Amino acid sequence: MSIAVLVLVLVVLSAMFAGLIAGTDPLSISPRDRYTAPGAEFLFGSDQYGRDIFARVLHGGQISLAVGVLAASLAAVIGTLAGLLAGSFRIVDAILMRVMDGLMAIPNILLAVAIVSLVGPSLLSIVVAICIPEIPRVARLIRAMVLTLREEPYVFAAISMSIPRWKVVLRHILPGCLAPLAVQFSYMFAAAILTEAVLGFLGVGFPSEIPSWGNVIADGKSAFQRAPWCILFPGLFLSVTVLAVNVLGDSLRDRLDPRLAARRRPS
Repeated sequence: MSIAVLVLVLVVLSAMFAGLIAGTDPLSISPRDRYTAPGAEFLFGSDQYGRDIFARVLHGGQISLAVGVLAASLAAVIGTLAGLLAGSFRIVDAILMRVMDGLMAIPNILLAVAIVSLVGPSLLSIVVAICIPEIPRVARLIRAMVLTLREEPYVFAAISMSIPRWKVVLRHILPGCLAPLAVQFSYMFAAAILTEAVLGFLGVGFPSEIPSWGNVIADGKSAFQRAPWCILFPGLFLSVTVLAVNVLGDSLRDRLDPRLAARRRPS
């Protein structure tokens, strides 16, 4: 877990201070330097327009990480609200879960491509397009937790004291949902980064003048045999980041799940 956290910290810091670390403009074009191999002048090489791939990868991390955090956060908030309502009110449950089942029946990428193509590529549209397919997963998770936690004695005690239901949900049920929600958030964060990269690779993500890991890879796919570094380095950053987030999510699940924690204790 410590290695995964260290990798994520380094990736986040490299994105935050991309301008200082790279030292060059990711949009600066130099036709005479096109397809320059990695070296002292261009650490990660250059692309078909002579742009510094190192600078584009670091600046691209700002967009990719921002999309991941925003999409996962929005899905967590909306999905949690939907799950709390569905688990607390039977009538709402019957309607809301059928809507969630319908959303889950549509492949994530197809739904995201359709939304971005309809509205146009922007930070808001891409975040919403990535967020919507993740909402049902959060809603179903929180609903299951609510149905379990509302049978606990302390919840019955709170209800017997005539405490309003919304206070019971917020004070006694919602805190018990936070641990699995944190684990689910890490997986959604990784999935959002991958989905943004797929959208960029398909040509429906951010335009080329806004570097992200997805469109940096997309720009280099036509010259992969001639200049493999155009795809290698952004792909490496993408893979390492997603791997680190998934490892962190697995570690959180092992630590926060009492059943798994009990298995690790020596008998």
